[in-house]
Amino acid sequence: MRYHFDPVRAGIDAVSARPVIVLLGTATVWLVLGSIFGVMASLKLHWPDWLNQSAPLTFGRMRTLHLNLVIYGWLSLSGLATVMWITPRIFHVPLKSPRLVLVGAVLWNIAVALGGLAIASGWTDGEEWLEIPWQIDMLLAVAGACFIAPLVRTTRARDVHHIYVSGWYFLAAILWFPVLFVVANIPGLHSGVEEATVNWWFAHNVLGLWLTPLGVGTAYYLIPKIIGRPIYSYAVSLLGFWGLALFYSQVGIHHLIGGPVPTWVVTLSVVHSVMMFLPVIAVAINQHVTVAQNLWALKESVPLRFISFGALMYTMASFQGSIEALRSVNSITHFTHYTVAHAHLGAYAFVSLVMFGSAYYILPRATGRAFPWPGLLKLHFWLVVIGFGIYFFSLTIGGVLQGLSMLDATRPFSESVELMKPYLEARSVGGTLMTFGHLVFALNLLGLAFYASTRAQNTVAAE
Repeated sequence: MRYHFDPVRAGIDAVSARPVIVLLGTATVWLVLGSIFGVMASLKLHWPDWLNQSAPLTFGRMRTLHLNLVIYGWLSLSGLATVMWITPRIFHVPLKSPRLVLVGAVLWNIAVALGGLAIASGWTDGEEWLEIPWQIDMLLAVAGACFIAPLVRTTRARDVHHIYVSGWYFLAAILWFPVLFVVANIPGLHSGVEEATVNWWFAHNVLGLWLTPLGVGTAYYLIPKIIGRPIYSYAVSLLGFWGLALFYSQVGIHHLIGGPVPTWVVTLSVVHSVMMFLPVIAVAINQHVTVAQNLWALKESVPLRFISFGALMYTMASFQGSIEALRSVNSITHFTHYTVAHAHLGAYAFVSLVMFGSAYYILPRATGRAFPWPGLLKLHFWLVVIGFGIYFFSLTIGGVLQGLSMLDATRPFSESVELMKPYLEARSVGGTLMTFGHLVFALNLLGLAFYASTRAQNTVAAE
């Protein structure tokens, strides 16, 4: 058994480098565009007459563009880039069919661009997280197959018998997501209450069975890798994985509490939501204890700061989600901005920050160059952390007050709208800071691509 496997000397990183760079580069473009649309949508909530001269600039289309460009453009592509980098490393074999990955990247980006244009023009399927027309979704499915086939081939050719926990999460994600995506997008198959149920089964599972495995699997690899120490308990890590696989799939139906769906379906979702405490605690024990025992590493590694903070936010988002699913809590927070804050706690504070840290760790090794302006990495971290803090707490507090106001029959509905204005203004401030952080991230990647080639070219030491 080889204990000191060197992926650089084995040539594994060299094969993965080009696909990973393309995926991360295009993901960053969608991040910046999606963030700009997100700020525009946020401003419209308290400046309702701003940029309302044409339909593509209305809140409904700006907000939907933001959601789809970030989910399918930024998070999915950056997550796939990380999987393409880590999977060959843990399996000790080069990435198979790297050119097919490039084909998939081209097709996926074309599909996201076409989907964005369709949404801007008013052509959508009209369901949350499923707005991209199913005709364009077919192209996304073909592109997805171009990603899955190389990963399956790499797995089958692996040079190790044991599969590290990150591999479990990655392989599960690339098997779960196609099933979710295809079933939810079959035209004409679902209608009425069944359609709403499938909609939220898909929407919640995109986060829990697609983005969450990508984020958790990445953190499981990079936290011990950067620190140079093993995770706290490998057995506990498998408990976390199987707990996620067992309990998460039915969590999303709690969004339909109070709707015309069978009570037992909602109750099942509430029970599954509460049971998610088990796998989340397992992940928390492993990742947080490993970091807590090596706090010195946070000072030394900026990528680790992003990843460990993101891992901490996974714990918070999951705990909050389990509590939010309870009927007593949901009756207050449902249909309020509290839900928006919670969604960003999971998709942004958790997954996006892990992907930022992943990009900062991977790209110097993929290019053989160092980031030319290390201070900008720290600036990026503080911009997104402070910005998100403002965003999250303003919408959480405002959302609770909004929910209590709507439940009070003696108060007019207009009051629940008016009381949100200062909190929505704070949301725009936080979102703008986060967007500035994304621009700094893009600047760092441009500096690595062009400026570092002449003034800061340093080959990263082999591990």
